[in-house]
Amino acid sequence: MTRTFSPTPADVQRDWVIIDATDIVLGRLASHAATLLRGKHKPTFAPHMDMGDFVIIINAEKIALTGSKLTEKNLYRHSGYPGGISATTYSEMLERFPTRAVEKAVRGMLPKNSIGRAQLTKLKVYAGPEHPHAAQQPKPYTLGQVAQ
Repeated sequence: MTRTFSPTPADVQRDWVIIDATDIVLGRLASHAATLLRGKHKPTFAPHMDMGDFVIIINAEKIALTGSKLTEKNLYRHSGYPGGISATTYSEMLERFPTRAVEKAVRGMLPKNSIGRAQLTKLKVYAGPEHPHAAQQPKPYTLGQVAQ
């Protein structure tokens, strides 16, 4: 009789992965990063556990958006007060806070519960090519056929 494998916290093996976001479409970058953060690329994946890797995204200011999303698509946030909604275009967001645009895209592809929030803490996004995680020896991750 074959038993179903259920991982324990001792079975979790976390790696560090670095992704260069230069000229990569935002949605495709976010979906690959969300897969790595959840751990769906591992044979020991379990949806009830945080099995994913740490993901470092560099050059977030150089991401690509297809079509006219750069000028026409908006990012919304609400203060919680009546009439407190504010909209920002992606061009303004990438100019002022390039890391937030990537974080928001990845957050939308993770589960909306405590496991998703724990997985999001393993995402590190930097606007430029420098990052302070050299001691963890991150492995480069290449996305095939996603450059614009």
